[in-house]
Amino acid sequence: MITDLFSQQRGQADKLIAYGFKAIAPQYTLTQPLSVANFELTITVSLPNTVTTTVIDRDTQTPYTLYLNASSTGSFVAQVREAVLAALQAVADSCFESDVFSAPIARDLIAYVDQQHHDQLEFLWKKFPNNAVWRRANTKKWYAALLTVTPQKLGLTGDDELTVLDLRLEPDQLSQLIDQQHYFPGYHMNKQHWYTIILNGQVSLEELKQRLEHSYQLAH
Repeated sequence: MITDLFSQQRGQADKLIAYGFKAIAPQYTLTQPLSVANFELTITVSLPNTVTTTVIDRDTQTPYTLYLNASSTGSFVAQVREAVLAALQAVADSCFESDVFSAPIARDLIAYVDQQHHDQLEFLWKKFPNNAVWRRANTKKWYAALLTVTPQKLGLTGDDELTVLDLRLEPDQLSQLIDQQHYFPGYHMNKQHWYTIILNGQVSLEELKQRLEHSYQLAH
């Protein structure tokens, strides 16, 4: 259950410290009361996203581990497990950021948009947790999307999923741009107004920034 919660997240050292974690290199630890019986929970984080928990019965000073076993049932075990998950969710919400898009060029784009427009990726679809959009703060219109797709969705071959960027463009320019190698018809978007770029380094970061800015202006 812990692995699933943090598998596509990246811990932020400054946020962990602000939350109350103590830095004991290379780990961060937080001990707090658990809202079940007289139990105490210790959360240990090794960046970027390895998280472990220890629950101690303060009356006996012995570890309680049944909550870690998915096959363990019963109302008390369920209460402990629920309390631990709630504590972990609070840490995830306050101290971790999405790490779905780990490719360096995707990270560079995320940092650029944050610095330039102060916009954060929005993960809008529970069924598609690896897809996200950027939207303008003033108009609420999307101007870009980061998506993970299989090559077949773009008419390509291969097994490894691709990270792609969807952007807006004037319809009369789209037909001149699409070459099915670097630029593709907009995946999962209106193909008269959107196009797709694979983030594999074939299109430079500088060009991506320029094209993203143009898409931003079109979302006025």
